Amino acid sequence: MKRVAIYARYSSENQRDASIDDQVRDCRRYAEDRGWKVVGVYSDAAQSGSSAFRPEFARLDADARARKFDIVLAEALDRLSRNLSDIAGFYQRLRFAGIAIFTKSEGEVTDLHIGLLGTMNQLFLKGLGEKVKRGQRGRTEAGKIAGGHAYGYDVLPGIVRGKTLERGDRRIKEEEAAIVRRIFQEFADGVGPRKIAQRLNQEGVPGPGGRPWGDTTIRGQADRGTGILNNACYVGRVEWNRCSYVKDPDTGKRLARPNPPDQWVITEVPELRILDDDLWNAVKQRQCVVKTKMARDDAGTPLNRAHRTHHLLSGLIHCGHCGGPMAITAVSRYGCSTRRSKGTCKNGMTVPREDIERRVLSGLKEKLVEPKLVEEFIREFHAEMNLLKQQTSTARRSLERKLATVQKDIRTLIEALKKGIDTPDVKEELELLGAQRRDLEGRLANSTVEEINVVEFHPGLPVLYRQKVEELQTSLKDETLRREAMAILRTLIEKVVVTPTEASVEVALYGELGALLELAEARKQGRPGSLGTRRSLSVVAGVGFEPTTFRL
Repeated sequence: MKRVAIYARYSSENQRDASIDDQVRDCRRYAEDRGWKVVGVYSDAAQSGSSAFRPEFARLDADARARKFDIVLAEALDRLSRNLSDIAGFYQRLRFAGIAIFTKSEGEVTDLHIGLLGTMNQLFLKGLGEKVKRGQRGRTEAGKIAGGHAYGYDVLPGIVRGKTLERGDRRIKEEEAAIVRRIFQEFADGVGPRKIAQRLNQEGVPGPGGRPWGDTTIRGQADRGTGILNNACYVGRVEWNRCSYVKDPDTGKRLARPNPPDQWVITEVPELRILDDDLWNAVKQRQCVVKTKMARDDAGTPLNRAHRTHHLLSGLIHCGHCGGPMAITAVSRYGCSTRRSKGTCKNGMTVPREDIERRVLSGLKEKLVEPKLVEEFIREFHAEMNLLKQQTSTARRSLERKLATVQKDIRTLIEALKKGIDTPDVKEELELLGAQRRDLEGRLANSTVEEINVVEFHPGLPVLYRQKVEELQTSLKDETLRREAMAILRTLIEKVVVTPTEASVEVALYGELGALLELAEARKQGRPGSLGTRRSLSVVAGVGFEPTTFRL
């Protein structure tokens, strides 16, 4: 029997959550009619088909490489991808693995489908983008804001003109307009965006969207026209097409690229003016001075060099007061980024980078393999698996009861037909019950209750674990091995929470105990094992018990 994996997707533009269920249901029926067994369902909700960087699509791709099924089934080819290169690459990988692609619309997908339909889907995306840009250009030329809610303005309800609902009108919001004038005046007087944001937050002035002010909210990027200081609406101009957006094919991230001024679309809207030209020009002049101080040299820009280094714990350290991230705020010292950029956190403490890295590595080697933590991890792991087993058993019994009721109703209708009660209503009801029975049987076929195996840990596991961490710690000193060693160590660290106390600084380390299972299984099978792998059922240390805490 062929094993089938179903993939469903909808994009946020014009579909709904129920679309996933509809696609899966139709694909199940398609598989049942051909005698195939559905072994997995993958679905991405509100995800564009223009990118392959979708969580469930990536999992489908990985499971295909592992040959966990024989067929990938979708409603249509554009559900898998609308990008020609992505669908072609996916198709080639599946062919190499001996896996076929079927869709409810096209049947078995061949090279011809990939070439023709892939091209059509790619053209559809391009045409859709051009229509959106054409609409935005038209709104800008009509003196309307193409999109987004600009601080300092109220959004007016749409106006119906004929059969068209026109949107994009704004009205000055005086209380916010006063804050805009204040920001511009303070910056022109020499106050930096960070200091302005801190003052506004200290005074309780809500920022855009009701959020606290940040320095980047005010500063923005002058060449892209973003941020409070660069919004030309404040001097009565609507500007559009200052940037083009492209996706990096390697990462799927959307990147902005400034367009030359001759491609901008500018419309005068004097009714939206908040600032006079003198204040606007004073701000632009100061921005030029600041930009000159940070100008490029032979080695790049000072700002980029300041952020180029990635340390072992970059992005993993959090402030114990506000929960925000901690970053390098002084020479080799971590401080609260929220306090620095917004001034809303009272944690003014900084900690030496080398000290906290040394403490965290020590915690990985010693604290995360304490017997009590390992025992608690095993108990929590088994409790969770038994709960899943219980839930699956309950759901299966419910499906079995529903199936028994449907089968009873079918037998009743069949008896009625035998007695000569042959009406359209009886036949229609029989067809509906038949569809329900097939759906329930399919769901039961994929509702299995697996036995929970007890995980046995090797007696020398803690020692082996420490050795592995020490080997990685040594690798950090070797420039050729540093990047790989950092990547592996970071898989063991979920987060580090730093909290100052009256006497000292407490550091709570949350680590991945799931790696212990990998080592345990590898040891039992005579393999060396690797801390770089991760189980799908890994459990984070700190869940269900107190996190490891130590003092700097």
